Amino acid sequence: MGLRGLRSVTVIGGGLAGLSAACALADAGYQVRLLEKRRYLGGRASSYEHPGTGEVIDNCQHVLLGNCVNLIDLYRRLDVSDAIRWFDRLNFIEPGGRRSILTPSFLPAPFHDLPAFLRASAFSFSDKLAIGRGMSAFIAGLPKDSDENFAQWLKRHGQTHGAIERFWKPVLVSALNEDPEHMSVHYAGQVMRKSLLLSPGAGRMGVPRIPLSDLYNRAIDYLQSRGGRVDLNSAPESFALDGETQQWTVAAQGESFTTDAIVLALAFEGLSKLLPALPRNLEAHQLGLNLECFEHSPITGIHLWFDREVSDLEHAILLDATIQWMFHKSRLQPEKRRGEPGSYLELVVSASKSLVGMQRQEIVDLSVRELAQFFPLVAQAKLLKATVVKEVRATYSIRPQLDLLRPTSASPWPRVFLAGDWVATGWPATMESAVRSGYLAAEAVSRAAEEPGRFLQPDLPATGLMRVFR
Repeated sequence: MGLRGLRSVTVIGGGLAGLSAACALADAGYQVRLLEKRRYLGGRASSYEHPGTGEVIDNCQHVLLGNCVNLIDLYRRLDVSDAIRWFDRLNFIEPGGRRSILTPSFLPAPFHDLPAFLRASAFSFSDKLAIGRGMSAFIAGLPKDSDENFAQWLKRHGQTHGAIERFWKPVLVSALNEDPEHMSVHYAGQVMRKSLLLSPGAGRMGVPRIPLSDLYNRAIDYLQSRGGRVDLNSAPESFALDGETQQWTVAAQGESFTTDAIVLALAFEGLSKLLPALPRNLEAHQLGLNLECFEHSPITGIHLWFDREVSDLEHAILLDATIQWMFHKSRLQPEKRRGEPGSYLELVVSASKSLVGMQRQEIVDLSVRELAQFFPLVAQAKLLKATVVKEVRATYSIRPQLDLLRPTSASPWPRVFLAGDWVATGWPATMESAVRSGYLAAEAVSRAAEEPGRFLQPDLPATGLMRVFR
């Protein structure tokens, strides 16, 4: 049954899921009101002025790939596409500084990276054979989700120690923020197939050239220019459904207002906390039980400021170390850092369970010590300041069979819809999944209003020989 007259929509949550839902609905002519409990937008993809350093830092380095078509569409909507810097090469560095560069060639997909891969000194001949054998398993399609984790899959497919530690782990732990022992084989395969095999453009890496909050705060003007409203520092306190009008009354920050529909665009733990404020029914009870089965996986960002240039690279994957990625923010954000001497680096450790219990100085000392193994100039440089950001709730753990618990955009309540990277988007815990969920929720709203709209973008097309296996 359609809901003619549905015009006003309240979006709860100003992360990527909420922003994408709000922007899509505002574009479609709905009256949108966005509530965000923080004083800035972006959710877990945000930046702030760190009190200890006086520097504006991102809570964690976020990157996207060329196959993140919905996230790229959101950037187009917000007119921030030029704030993303794209790279066609990945720099793998071994202790001692030897580099292996993976970059596409003239060969058709899925062989576009093959020449660079064969030249890569980071992998032995047996490693390359094992990696090739493993990657070929994903060319024809993706394995179904099962109880098997990816560590078991690697063993079953005869992967060498070097292949696991220097290829599979660096790529997949960063992409999925989980260790292979707890990682879904289906989504591990999806990352490899959609990023490295599908086409050369699919694996391009995009890095924001401006702080994350600068990127996503553009949504405020965007929504306001379309008649929308953004309330920061505003969290919902209660919800009441009028059985006659089917409108919701939302109370937030001492104010009550009515709305035709609601999009709950929250992290899974945020929705779990909000459940007591919503009407109780059997479906809501089951949703609460399912949410209890989700688990977090942490990411740690280490921010270091040196008195001199320590590397000529914008980014690098560091092998055989605790640190997984180095992002040279002085080079990646040149306009923001213009005129400042030295180097500002952000180091990233995904699935950083081993660091959660460590003290700040321990992590800084470990990072500087490891960094000097890859970039000798670090040993000569003076560390001016440093800080560590532990995102203990960075993402949910994409373990085997979790898709059985991921809900659709539909909710247990009338005219209420769900969004968040954890809902059933067909993608793992990524920014792309969050935006997909927002667009899917917007489509669900439009269907309910009997004005079906299409917001979800088509997947990046396969090229070369991969078109045969699409």
